Amino acid sequence: MNMQQPNQQQIQIKVSEALTPGTYANSMGVAHTKEEFIMDFMNLIPQQGVGMVVSRVITSPGHMKRILAAMKDNVEKYEKQFGKISEAQSPQDIGFRTQ
Repeated sequence: MNMQQPNQQQIQIKVSEALTPGTYANSMGVAHTKEEFIMDFMNLIPQQGVGMVVSRVITSPGHMKRILAAMKDNVEKYEKQFGKISEAQSPQDIGFRTQ
């Protein structure tokens, strides 16, 4: 992955072997303070009545705005290529939501 800002040198980003396979999450909680946003990605198993936070990402408010813009841009590109994404029918469904 290459990341480059205008007038800056190119930075090579590598993914560690441990992170390469990724982690599945079917729910998300978001909390914030004045200084940071905390995103907890969870894997919930409703039939068993259990769930676990599988990843926690903490970032500054300024970076959160950039994350939101990047996600919006990528969803638009995805829908342009593959068609409209349908949202879950109900907030009670397993899915990403804010706290």
